[in-house]
Amino acid sequence: MNNFTFENPTKLIFGKGTIAQLATEIEKERRILICFGGGSAKRNGVYQQVKEALKNHRTWEFWGIEPNPDYDTAMKAVKLARENQIDFLLAVGGGSVIDAVKFIAHAIPYEGDPWELIVDNTLVRRSTPLATVLTLPATGSEMNHRGVLSRRRTLEKVSFITPYSFPRFSILDPEVTYSLPTKQLANGVVDAFMHTMEQYMTYPDHNLLMDRWAEGLLMSLIEIGPQVLLQPHDYDTMANFMLCASMALNGFTGMGVPQDWATHRIGYELTILFGLDHAQTLAVVYPALLRVLKQHKRDKLAQYAERVWGIQFGSTDEKADAAIEKTEAFFQQMGLHTRMSQYGIPAEAVDTIYNRIQARGVSYGENLLVTPQVAREIYQNAL
Repeated sequence: MNNFTFENPTKLIFGKGTIAQLATEIEKERRILICFGGGSAKRNGVYQQVKEALKNHRTWEFWGIEPNPDYDTAMKAVKLARENQIDFLLAVGGGSVIDAVKFIAHAIPYEGDPWELIVDNTLVRRSTPLATVLTLPATGSEMNHRGVLSRRRTLEKVSFITPYSFPRFSILDPEVTYSLPTKQLANGVVDAFMHTMEQYMTYPDHNLLMDRWAEGLLMSLIEIGPQVLLQPHDYDTMANFMLCASMALNGFTGMGVPQDWATHRIGYELTILFGLDHAQTLAVVYPALLRVLKQHKRDKLAQYAERVWGIQFGSTDEKADAAIEKTEAFFQQMGLHTRMSQYGIPAEAVDTIYNRIQARGVSYGENLLVTPQVAREIYQNAL
């Protein structure tokens, strides 16, 4: 087990009717900028609940934060916040809205070029307090210190991690998920599954509790994933889904364990170049990565096969192969493609992506084995 320091100061407020608690969770004297996505908050009734809860507060609104939030959009919100002396931010939406609001919070008081905060997270030394009302379970951003921002005009997608990104509190009402499209639900299940796998699927490291915690999350997502698609109005199903997504990436499964994250990092290329949803990139890249790196992950793959998928017979290699097949089949069961060609991405994209990763001179993975050359092999395997 590796040394670690754990901290998660986010207050989680969970259950039906909890949006009303905004009235008492945010101080009356605050000047609040409420940030939204494309309008679903009005269609599902969340907007009305938020406005009713904050009717005695001073609020401003910013609309239009897109999936895979863009830097230029976020900067418009920064301008609005500065002009109105905003001192509290409320993100109402899914991970994209929350990630954008985290950046907006850091950018408001920053005196330099705000993109510097994304490139060098240590430059974030103060921030604007923020909270969230989650409407789409997926990223876990409502209870962690991570964020991802795109800059489409320069074809960049970058993650940022700083303790200043923890929300003060997050409200999770499972009933607000009832109107979500099937595609977003499927993406959310796969996203939460992959957040768990990135912290679990490395090599045996004698961290018994973290292994069991991760395996419990994976088994829960495998069990409820199909139910989420078939019974999206079942409260307990959606409550379990919502909680799994938060727990998958709030630090609780990552204490003292080696972590991978290569699939996320090289998968960003499919979003920025071809517009795939984040979860779609994960479902394409991950089975291919497991096949290419099987010998390096074989012992953990065999453990995963036994404990999560119930595969008790066969050699270590056979169990590893079966686990990879089960994982890919689960993504397909959730309605996601697992091949680039199924999204119309041409074979020449492999060299384009390789050249971009090679130009950055980076390597990824728990042992930095995913060099640009290995990334190319993974993408070739994913064709």
